[in-house]
Amino acid sequence: MESYRGAKKLESLSLAVFPFLGSPFLAIEKMDLFKLARTLIDIDSVTPNENEVGTYLLGYLSDLADRHGGEVERLEVAAQRFNVYARWGDPIVTLSTHIDTVPPFISSREDDTYIWGRGACDAKGIAAAMIAATVHLLEAGTRNFGLLFVVGEERGSAGAMAAAKTPRGSRYLINGEPTENLLALGTKGALRFEIIARGKLAHSAYPELGKSAIHALLDVLQDIRRIPLPHDTVLGACTLNVGTICGGRAPNVVADEASAEIMFRTIGDADPIHEAVSAAVGGRAEAREVSHTSALRLSSFDGLPTTVVAFATDIPVLGGQWGKPFLIGPGSIHVAHTAEEHIAKKSLVEGVEIYARMVTQLLAAQPAAQQASL
Repeated sequence: MESYRGAKKLESLSLAVFPFLGSPFLAIEKMDLFKLARTLIDIDSVTPNENEVGTYLLGYLSDLADRHGGEVERLEVAAQRFNVYARWGDPIVTLSTHIDTVPPFISSREDDTYIWGRGACDAKGIAAAMIAATVHLLEAGTRNFGLLFVVGEERGSAGAMAAAKTPRGSRYLINGEPTENLLALGTKGALRFEIIARGKLAHSAYPELGKSAIHALLDVLQDIRRIPLPHDTVLGACTLNVGTICGGRAPNVVADEASAEIMFRTIGDADPIHEAVSAAVGGRAEAREVSHTSALRLSSFDGLPTTVVAFATDIPVLGGQWGKPFLIGPGSIHVAHTAEEHIAKKSLVEGVEIYARMVTQLLAAQPAAQQASL
């Protein structure tokens, strides 16, 4: 791994964005935010293989808890899959993001401006920023907040589903996704289907003796792509992506099976999409819903500029069980899931300040007597 870079260039920036924490760059240098981000990136955690990165975070946060009177829990999700929860006091506010990534794994690298690699912005850099904010808050004597790192967000939200069943009393949730450090006032939903077509095997020289599942699937997908999609004045247009197609056995065999995975980014009620997909399929294939995350309107936060995002998050799956949600994080979604995924070091540092300030403001808004009783 390369050594930590860009320290002098970021010192003046850090002093500007951490005015209330005092000598913030010294703390960030001590903790080495960029090194932590790269360490997390360099642990392959493509869904559902999050065990190693979860184990690393358990150890890292246990050390932090030991130094500052906190507690760390391993929250089981499935075999070799678990969420990681840390708290200091009785949390009013929880900082949360996911620790799984999309494929393929890409190891980290850096220059003076950016950190590159899978998860740099989605969302291991965000996890590092949340941990850095936690360090600053603890060193300032702040209590009654926590960290929740979940598995499975990129495929099925298994971690969020499990977390929703085991809330810890938090009243506010700050969920981290790459929003360019703008507070998201809304997110599109995600409605995912698997389209399955079945046929009959035959020699390709005699196609009339069989039935091609691939041909049937292509016809169905073409009709699904013709579905008129709605538009919302805040969230924008509902969109469709045909993400994967597979099927067939050999070029000289009429295919007896074929399937595709498709995803709609929804902007409201999903029932009309369900009905339209069923009509488009028309008995020629099976349309099986894989997952559905609803579109969401979110709250503003005093002093933070806002945006609206097209991607889905774990927030609807958590269902308010971890408190009133806010959505914000460093990095750009436009480079997430790409071969050139990266995050600006400046954005990471600003993210630390934003998370620390949000926790501080939310705690300050609670009655003193209420906090004292926690």
